[in-house]
Amino acid sequence: QNINEYVATLIALKQKMIDGDRLLTEYQQKCTDILYFSIKISALRCQVEQMLQKILPLEKCQEELGSLRAELEEKKVCL
Repeated sequence: QNINEYVATLIALKQKMIDGDRLLTEYQQKCTDILYFSIKISALRCQVEQMLQKILPLEKCQEELGSLRAELEEKKVCL
């Protein structure tokens, strides 16, 4: 009976090792996914920052254009 208990214990231990390996593999995959998405998010943040840097001068130009249009309208009315 001791041999049967020993074999049963070894089988249970082997199953726990298999389960542990599977969980470790899943964990490593999730860590890899997190790293991949962190890199993607960082790249997207850089792109957003670059777009904002391009948009700000355009907004300023648009304001200046609005002022110039207003001036031209005033001069047009005067003429």
